[in-house]
Amino acid sequence: MKVIIIEDENLAIKRLIKMIAGTDNNIEIIATLRSISESVDWLKAHPAPELIFMDIELADGQCFEIFNQVTVNSPVIFTTSYDQYMLRAFEVNSLDYLLKPVEPERLAQALNKHKTLQAHYASRTSPNVNVARLLNDLRENLDKHQYRKRFLVKSGNKLVSIQTEDIAYFFREGRITFFKTFTNSKYITDYTLEELQEEMLDPADFYRINRSTLVSIKSVKTIENFPGNRLHLDLVPAFDKDSIVSREKVSAFKDWIGK
Repeated sequence: MKVIIIEDENLAIKRLIKMIAGTDNNIEIIATLRSISESVDWLKAHPAPELIFMDIELADGQCFEIFNQVTVNSPVIFTTSYDQYMLRAFEVNSLDYLLKPVEPERLAQALNKHKTLQAHYASRTSPNVNVARLLNDLRENLDKHQYRKRFLVKSGNKLVSIQTEDIAYFFREGRITFFKTFTNSKYITDYTLEELQEEMLDPADFYRINRSTLVSIKSVKTIENFPGNRLHLDLVPAFDKDSIVSREKVSAFKDWIGK
């Protein structure tokens, strides 16, 4: 399978190439491109690759500009440090959306998804038509996507349904994920923060501020600067742990909270 990588950080390129090689030795990296302009020129001059790995924040702007300048006829796996572009990514050929640092397991899942979809469409038409159908179906699936409206959880010996809009924040303690409602009730959920973030919660309403906490926009009471170029959040209801926005997420958090 012929693949290109659009990424402007040398270390990220090397790491991704190494992970891809360790996951599937049939993948051939035919180009690594570092900017919007370089990517547009390459895509105009070459046949469409079978798959593209694409970072969102490039040195000369966001990668979405590439789609404004050239028709991209390849599925894309986005690799980024930011989670707020997920919906936009799925509007432009996204097969999957991997948050940095990319975990080998998630990379393998994304590549397996690509193989499954390609195999599904491979039997009846030419390869180019198959890719077009694959991308069209991905967009239709996005339109059908519905975020979770409620969660069924245990409360003593009973099961209760909690509306998502009533949840203030999710957090992890060890291997267990909890959430707290605005009425200060605490529950255990079976889902990981990764599953909640990537598949279940509307990114317009919830944001993962660090590895262990995912907050509702309605729970953020105040925001203060914190040592290390980080932010401290005062949450409602009160959180008995430090709710710190990690340094690498500060810029994206400000964009999210300011929309």
